[in-house]
Amino acid sequence: MAHRQDPDAARFTLVAFHAHPDDEALLMGGTLARLAAEGHRVVLAVATDGEAGAAASSYRMAGRLAAYRRDELDSSAAALGCARVVRFGFSDSGSSGPVADGAFSRVPVEVAAAPLIELLRAEGADALTIYDPAGGYGHPDHQQVYAVGVHAAAQAGTPLVLEATIDRRLIRRLIRVVEAIPGVLPAVRAADYDGAYSPASAITHCVDVRAYADQKRQAFQAHASQASSDDGARTLGLLLKLPPWLFRRVLGREWYVEHGRTPGHRLDDVFATLR
Repeated sequence: MAHRQDPDAARFTLVAFHAHPDDEALLMGGTLARLAAEGHRVVLAVATDGEAGAAASSYRMAGRLAAYRRDELDSSAAALGCARVVRFGFSDSGSSGPVADGAFSRVPVEVAAAPLIELLRAEGADALTIYDPAGGYGHPDHQQVYAVGVHAAAQAGTPLVLEATIDRRLIRRLIRVVEAIPGVLPAVRAADYDGAYSPASAITHCVDVRAYADQKRQAFQAHASQASSDDGARTLGLLLKLPPWLFRRVLGREWYVEHGRTPGHRLDDVFATLR
């Protein structure tokens, strides 16, 4: 399928590339819901099934976590209005401990990018979303998504690449609040986020998704296995405890860095460059 040539075309195709099920909801669930509601084609591509993620033992019994997370991803994608879900089936690297040789983060970029290149070409994708170079909070699979996505977009000729990220100042403020509440997320420290996500000066887009907070919340709820672990509450679970009005206020904006665009006035339209 050829890329659309008309810069004023009303409808675009976006491929959102993520490392694990639930990443799509946390980082850009509102954007995906908004784009789908506006009539754009949203394709969700996920590198792994998240089988090495943290979860309560009830989800991990008999090696069933991957199956749970595949079903959760389908439910989340439906809530957000995604037209298609594609799983690449790489192995989850995990966020701690030694990484297996065959895990996604260890696969050569050219090899890991092959299915994404094929997808971008088949969809005639106008835009691709990846992560920032830091991989957000530094997960090796998230860093690999950045490297693989940059390579794939160049090979497929995808004209627009956006890094889904968070304004670093805001995440550090939130974590300082969490630090002040004993026992909430004891392993989380603001100092660990000095180089995480993106500096405010680099961000090109701040997308208003408050009108889609209900769909974003439904996507969060779909990922039930990620709401808690045997060690206690997790970020997704804590966010779901927010009342709807506060959820909308706290999670009503999503941030991006567009490749090739000089930061300035932050845009609300992820497709502004294509119009």
